[in-house]
Amino acid sequence: MAHNGLPASVDTGPPTQVGGVDRVDGTERAGAAERTGAAGRAGEPVQGVGPSRAGAAGDAVRVGARLVGVDLARGLAVLGMYAAHVGPEPGRGGVIGFVMEVTHGRSSALFAFLAGFSILLITGRRVPKVGQAGRQARVKVLIRAGILLVLGTALTASGTKVEVILAYYGMYFLLVLPFARLRAVTLAVIAAVSALVLPQIVFVVTRDFEWTEAVNRFDPIAWVSGRGDPIGISDGIVGLLFTGSYPALSWLPFVFAGMAVARLDLAANVIRVRLAATGIGLAVLGYGGSALALHFAPSVTARPGIMYAPWWSDMAEDPAGWRYQLGAMPHSETTLSIIANTGVALTVLIACLAACDRSPQFRRLATPLIAVGSMSLTAYVFHVIAIAVLGFAVLPAGSLPVLLGLSAIIMMFAYCWSHFFRRGPLEWLLHRATTVADRVR
Repeated sequence: MAHNGLPASVDTGPPTQVGGVDRVDGTERAGAAERTGAAGRAGEPVQGVGPSRAGAAGDAVRVGARLVGVDLARGLAVLGMYAAHVGPEPGRGGVIGFVMEVTHGRSSALFAFLAGFSILLITGRRVPKVGQAGRQARVKVLIRAGILLVLGTALTASGTKVEVILAYYGMYFLLVLPFARLRAVTLAVIAAVSALVLPQIVFVVTRDFEWTEAVNRFDPIAWVSGRGDPIGISDGIVGLLFTGSYPALSWLPFVFAGMAVARLDLAANVIRVRLAATGIGLAVLGYGGSALALHFAPSVTARPGIMYAPWWSDMAEDPAGWRYQLGAMPHSETTLSIIANTGVALTVLIACLAACDRSPQFRRLATPLIAVGSMSLTAYVFHVIAIAVLGFAVLPAGSLPVLLGLSAIIMMFAYCWSHFFRRGPLEWLLHRATTVADRVR
């Protein structure tokens, strides 16, 4: 199945406006108070100053620079979705086939993981906003969620072959908003418990689809998504929650995990090391646990070769019956796949943060990709429209030239646009729509 801001560092040179744009969800990059926040208080390290400074000056690097890595991770997630939709088939084998398979499922999981980061950038990352500021932030989240629901439904109703994630993204925002003021430990516990429990609920609920059609008959979102025929549609309320391509009940663990990580002091090296170790450990636990469980489970057969292994590959045949829950295939929505993909997302984020902070030269070279991550709503919608214009009837389209071409176009556009404008085109519209929240008292 085809599924699938950067305060510019002093070292990045001219494109200082890249960091001003919003993400796919329309979150504005943290303002000055948020960037300095808790990590900017006396005695706590912040990040961003070049390596020529040492000692105390080396610790007093700008907090804002660490968000560069978040945008880089988001840019990788966007281009990963490009690869999953228009890139070569993983079945071609070789290095290219393996890389394409890596993008399946894991790119959208990284996208959902970073949605948790975005929620806290709006509502207060290290310290939750309270009072009037808190109320305004919550209204902004609600407005963004509503717009994403509408935009995602509209793109789905257009007949696109892409499994559009935007409406699901809006649903995630609505469902996690009540948890936005919790501490990192509490959010991590919720992420772990939801990863253990929610996939089992989805598995039981979706064994019989007859009830979903009865609900869809009265669901306006299903009517719109199905262009007047709601029967069998997986993009109505039921689909957004249970049966769709990115059902909220199976994908909320990614969002909660992202929120927990966002609450931490990511400027501290000890925190980064622990998070990196946690990410690797989760990936090994998820994929390794699945491989062991399937090996010892009775009556489980798989085609030979790692590209067909049900403990990680989208090309594998689904294990039958209850054994399906032992797999970790992308988009399988099993506990083990959620654990594994959360580990991958966390590892990618920490790697991006470390690379951007430690190497100004790398940061400069990665600026076009960082720019894509900072205006990812525009980048995402662009590829949906491009796929429709190019007329691909089946996804993945299986074209490496198209993948490279679309990736080059969006990176050049994002890089050039960020020189002249603070926000991407769609991000600016979304920002304007949420300014009504400033009237909340």
